[in-house]
Amino acid sequence: MYEKTFPNKRFKHTIQFLKKHISSSETILDLGVINPFTKIMQEHGYKVENTKGEDLDLDSSFIENSKVDVVTAFEIFEHLLSPFTVIKSIKADKLVASVPLKLWFSSAYRSKTDMLDRHYHEFEDWQFDWLLEKAGWKIIDRQKWTNPTKKLGIRPILRWFTPRYYIVYAERV
Repeated sequence: MYEKTFPNKRFKHTIQFLKKHISSSETILDLGVINPFTKIMQEHGYKVENTKGEDLDLDSSFIENSKVDVVTAFEIFEHLLSPFTVIKSIKADKLVASVPLKLWFSSAYRSKTDMLDRHYHEFEDWQFDWLLEKAGWKIIDRQKWTNPTKKLGIRPILRWFTPRYYIVYAERV
């Protein structure tokens, strides 16, 4: 997935946000398979377990049976057809989740070679807030950031000013 580019800025913002809200003594279930950010969390002292690659739209039993303090979901919910069901199934009392924001000047992301690497949803911040609140979560903190590129063109210029990522810390109501 990161053969050509590595999201250093996103990872830097994400670990800073996580450290702000979650103690390294708390156990984490990270939705999604083991990935480069899993290793970054572990390097910062977090005890992290990942889901095993199951289709979370069809099988959320691993999440439902997990006995962790915190669930993290970094760029996962946009891939699900029904993120509400997954979010509702979380038993932990804390959630740190990020999603890519919908860009009005760009269509939803879709890999032509990997069926799992596609966005069914690209959220506006209010939509993600509503989804979490409806699933029983109270948002405590939120942050957005841009994702500029060094390419030429209208879209690359807009990416310098338009937030691309949205991260929240929420607690179960």
